[in-house]
Amino acid sequence: MSSFGHAGLLVRRSVIRTLRQPANLVFSFIFPLLLLAVSAGGLTATTKLPNFPTNSYLTFALAVPFIQGALFSANSAGTNFAEDIESGFLSRLSLTPLSRSALLTGQLAGVVALGLLQAVVFLAVGLAAGAGFAAGIGGLPVLLALSVLITLGFGTLGALVAIRTGSGEAVQGMFPLFFVLLFLSSTSLPRDLMSVDWFRTVATYNPVSYLIEAVRSLLITGWDGKALALGFGFAAAIAVAGVYLCSRALRNRMVRT
Repeated sequence: MSSFGHAGLLVRRSVIRTLRQPANLVFSFIFPLLLLAVSAGGLTATTKLPNFPTNSYLTFALAVPFIQGALFSANSAGTNFAEDIESGFLSRLSLTPLSRSALLTGQLAGVVALGLLQAVVFLAVGLAAGAGFAAGIGGLPVLLALSVLITLGFGTLGALVAIRTGSGEAVQGMFPLFFVLLFLSSTSLPRDLMSVDWFRTVATYNPVSYLIEAVRSLLITGWDGKALALGFGFAAAIAVAGVYLCSRALRNRMVRT
């Protein structure tokens, strides 16, 4: 069987495996939506600040669940990979002619499918609640592509932790650190309205800010070339770096097994 055939089997396994974990699915959908409801309800007065980009905080905050969903996907990808290492499944695969690229593709496919489903649900719920989508129907494929790329990028980080440590507990331990990156970004306010210098500086150097702002631009502005270029650029950089590091770590892991 070719590498494409091997990857296809693992893709099918990964997607089915992801969708058969109700606990992960519930948290990856419900938790971001609950935080969206709380922030949209409690921070409405923020829209009265001078130069705030929209009069709807719901629209402003709707970008955040897309990133939170990607973080949950990273946790799911890492946990699944760690389970395969701990159960000996990866050891058995090392005895086959399966390529590392096919293995990575198969393992991350479930996370990508989950990210696509999350993007559709989050946008549908947001629009139903009254959020805007300035990019219109033409922006839908762009939003979905960006969401998938962000999910893939964070998914590779979760997988990298799992491959390097071989422990599901280590993956769970890294999850709060990912959330720290989220809250030290332009999650609640545009960077130009942040009055605390150190926080604005951290948010400016935090790549998560640009992922959020790219999604947000489609919701509020419509088509902001700079925001989209930065968002796609950082998401692609994270994904490429993650795949490369996963491939190197996987080579060492499969040699050891």
